[in-house]
Amino acid sequence: MQPLQGIRVLDLSSVIFGPLASQVLADYGAEVIKVEPPEGDSTRHTGPGREPGMAAMFMGSNRSKKSLVLDLKQPAAQQALQALVDSADVFMHSMRPQKLAALGIDPETLRQRNPRLVYASLLGFLPGPYAGRPAYDDVIQGMSGLADLMERQTGEARYLPTIAADKTCGHVAAHAILAALMQRERTGQGALVEIPMFESMVGFNLVEHFYGQHFVPPLSAAGYPRVLAPWRRPYRTADGHVAMMPYTTTHWQRLFAQVGRPDLAADPRFADIAQRTKHIAELLELASGFVEKHNTAYWIATCERLEIPAAPVGRLDDLPQDPHLLATGFFESVQDPAMGEVRFPGVPVRFNGQRPPVALPPRLGEHTRALLSAAGLSAAQIDAMLDSGAAVAPTLSSDSGVSHP
Repeated sequence: MQPLQGIRVLDLSSVIFGPLASQVLADYGAEVIKVEPPEGDSTRHTGPGREPGMAAMFMGSNRSKKSLVLDLKQPAAQQALQALVDSADVFMHSMRPQKLAALGIDPETLRQRNPRLVYASLLGFLPGPYAGRPAYDDVIQGMSGLADLMERQTGEARYLPTIAADKTCGHVAAHAILAALMQRERTGQGALVEIPMFESMVGFNLVEHFYGQHFVPPLSAAGYPRVLAPWRRPYRTADGHVAMMPYTTTHWQRLFAQVGRPDLAADPRFADIAQRTKHIAELLELASGFVEKHNTAYWIATCERLEIPAAPVGRLDDLPQDPHLLATGFFESVQDPAMGEVRFPGVPVRFNGQRPPVALPPRLGEHTRALLSAAGLSAAQIDAMLDSGAAVAPTLSSDSGVSHP
């Protein structure tokens, strides 16, 4: 039995922030119903794919879900969604708050209908001067200090080459929803949970970078020097790179002895962690000069002998062949009649020694008929919704067996 088996989630969010949060819940066993507009989530068309509507970006954050297509501009679709709310444990959305009441899905309406409902609003900002502004990953990276961190280290304001805000906030949303479900088990009452991207990413960045600003008056400017040093990067070796991290005083003493500079261990700048933090740029520049004289294999073997943390720098394309990931069965393949073999990074955690399985993301509207029927709508009502476009369901293609909307 998976940990969230029996939990039903209605997810009206789109792109990455919300869908990643609900994918975590699906990974843990929840029944996640992805409620999509007739055109589907935009990520269905982002990146390569073997069939329309099943593109790479969609595959990455929508596995193990069901798809229900409703045109919520139509009253019949709104009523059908309300019926589904009755059996839901979690309702989540990423719409701007001002749109909710017109659709009948504001928190007051739904929580009155289902008092045990955990209602999760995935927002750009909490109520305040920025409330209601559009929030995308690039915008939040810029506002929350990530671009500033890059400028401090590299001299140029840049975004991280990953959708760091969307993904980080997706995990924040997942654990906030889980906390609300735990509270509900104790009290019998649902909750309104607001998960803002801006505040979440500011908190994420300031774990280490608030630094001396914790104290009043401040003891230093914001920013943790060790990770902001321009030399904090994989060390260049004679034939590539190595991710090496001498950290403790013992690590540095051993490294200095190995490179024939034991005198540096007595240098006041490097004597302890407090002094090394103050002079980290000089220390890392020195270490870089030592490392570049030998090849990567030399440093991997040397660091293993000296018990200094080190590893080769992995390439994205090589990760599916990583020996550790192969041994732990991290990547999973799913066979599909139309797309053939489809591969996924697996669920990273195990429960009682078992990793939860993954399933193919749903095709657009794949479960519309079944879900509406289970919610109590008659076949005639469902047909009427399909005819009017209030709902969309695929038809089965006789030649390929693949469902198409």
